[in-house]
This record gives sequence, structure tokens and C-alpha cells, in this order.
Amino acid sequence: QVQLVESGGGLVQAGGSLRLSCAASGRTFSSTAMGWFRQAPGKERDIVAAISWSGDSTYYADSVKGRFTISRDNAKNTVYLQMNSLKPGDTAVYYCAAPEGRTGWGTLEYEYDYWGQGTQVTVSS
Repeated sequence: QVQLVESGGGLVQAGGSLRLSCAASGRTFSSTAMGWFRQAPGKERDIVAAISWSGDSTYYADSVKGRFTISRDNAKNTVYLQMNSLKPGDTAVYYCAAPEGRTGWGTLEYEYDYWGQGTQVTVSS
């Protein structure tokens, strides 16, 4: 069982930066891949970035490549999403997620079993 709590969202101007954090509880965090998803109003929830259990393999959606960085600190049971050069199109609720018993990342929503409550990111133009 893994519990996830996101933080770090907020309102930022276009071109600005935010860092999201996802604190996980549960003894399996360090051996579990993690992912960040986002959902804009009226749209489906889509993958943003994902990271393997060790941090040596990452995935980024094309829309955020070169601007966002996912990382993790297993000693702190925390995964991060550093978001730079933010655009109004990045406005969404951001969720972190964890799959059950999986060390490698996935890109599809159904591959993840545990979800945080979400944190709102709003980018103004």
C-alpha cells in the first residue's frame, strides 16, 4: 500500500517555474516506479513524466521535453517534478501516481494503482 501527497502547485506567469513534490508513505516506495500525470478541464488525464525505481530511466511527454525534469529521492520517499518555461497550456491538475509492484515506468493511466489527490498548476499569459 502506498499513500501519495502532492504539493507545490500554484499560480505562475508564463515563462516561470514551479517544483512539485510528491511525498509517499509505504515501505515499497524505493522499489516502485513513479509517474506524474495531469488533467486539464474537459480533457483526459495524460502522462507527463515517469521515473524508474532507481531513477536511472525516465520518460517525458513530447509536450514537456526539455522543460520538465522528474527526479526522486528514495531516502526521503519523495518524487519531484521541476517545471521550467511554463506555458498557459501547462495549466492542469497534476497528480503523482505509483504502480503496484512495478520497478519500471509505464505511460498509461491503467498501469498505476495509487494516486495522490492532485495539485493545481495555473499558468497565466
